[in-house]
Amino acid sequence: MNNNSSDYINWSELHCSKGALTDYYGWFMQFLLAVLAFTCLIGKRFCEPRYARRPWLIWFYDTSKQGLGALIIHATNVWLSPHLLGNPCTWYILNFMLDSTLGLLIIWAGIRLAQHCARTYDIPLINFGEYGKPPMCSAWICQCILYAALATFSKSVLALVLRLPPLVTVLSRLPLSPVSDPRLELAVVLLIIPFFVNILIFWVTDNFLMYHPRGVSSKIKTKVRYQSIKKEKSGSDEEEHSADERLLGASV
Repeated sequence: MNNNSSDYINWSELHCSKGALTDYYGWFMQFLLAVLAFTCLIGKRFCEPRYARRPWLIWFYDTSKQGLGALIIHATNVWLSPHLLGNPCTWYILNFMLDSTLGLLIIWAGIRLAQHCARTYDIPLINFGEYGKPPMCSAWICQCILYAALATFSKSVLALVLRLPPLVTVLSRLPLSPVSDPRLELAVVLLIIPFFVNILIFWVTDNFLMYHPRGVSSKIKTKVRYQSIKKEKSGSDEEEHSADERLLGASV
């Protein structure tokens, strides 16, 4: 072999072809993963206590930020994986696992820093989960931009780490053994492993992004605070209102 032999890749031996992540089957797996992942977030909302359950608008504001960040990271991984030496499926799952661990830690630190700045400098627009009452679209947009910036920064750092020559040499030779069937390998990489990991990651991240009162002296006219609503008893009757009813009632 000549000096350029290291640049030659026998795709048939790698099982996962260079374009496997972006062919029809690959896109179908990605679409199915997105639907299942966000179905879990809907289920999480219904698992919240009725008195503290977020209204649908607030839930959408919270989860859409996570969706935007996940889209940025996922799109980068799909684009980056075929450009690295070796099996694209291996590189994709390595990127995914790093994003779900170290990447999540970086994003969490960024969220905590933003919340600290919100409390210290009285900037409620960057206090994640706080949108005002009635909810303000401007606060949601501001937090979306900030979360997208955190996701981009996290992905950029990890992408640079994975481009280090020693890591490329070692990781490019990792097989996805014992999976050898191309379709099954793609399903494992794009759907099965990410689905179970995303259930945990989306659930945890949603808790990061929910509003937790911290005593910020808000400049927004009125803040949304999710408070426990004590049961009011009148004789033998007992009534409990949901957070949706309380939010709508307060704006009247």
